[in-house]
Amino acid sequence: MKPTKEQATTDAARPAAGGGPVSLALCRVARLHRTVAAALLRDLGLYPGQELVMMHLWESGPVLRQSDLVRMLGIEPSTLTKTLQRMEQAGHVRRLPDPADGRAVLVEPSDSGACMLAEVDRAWSTLEQQSLAGLDETQREQLLTLLGQVEANLSTYST
Repeated sequence: MKPTKEQATTDAARPAAGGGPVSLALCRVARLHRTVAAALLRDLGLYPGQELVMMHLWESGPVLRQSDLVRMLGIEPSTLTKTLQRMEQAGHVRRLPDPADGRAVLVEPSDSGACMLAEVDRAWSTLEQQSLAGLDETQREQLLTLLGQVEANLSTYST
């Protein structure tokens, strides 16, 4: 008997090691969240994660050191370098040498990047609404609290 599409999708998403149903749910939710974010950001010429770079520039800028962005985003320097190269090619940011330290690189939004704030905010509002549809205010607050605890738990893990 052939499984239904729903069963096949559920079975395909279930890893062989089934000892972590919450971890599996988090992985699936994170993947779907990123997929929807990508669709919403596509029209802005951004890929998921690039809007976070812009948010830090808008909030902490107008000019930040690349090394500060690495720390703020919690990513590898090489990952940020590649991201910034793509964003620079797309015309969203400019990178320039730090006049105070020739080894450091400064990052700033381009004119077009500076104008994207309202559009990114709208995309994130849509993502939030889609993600939390059907949850009342109390459930939303509980979810935020629980995710904060999960984040705190995971942030203490050292490799």
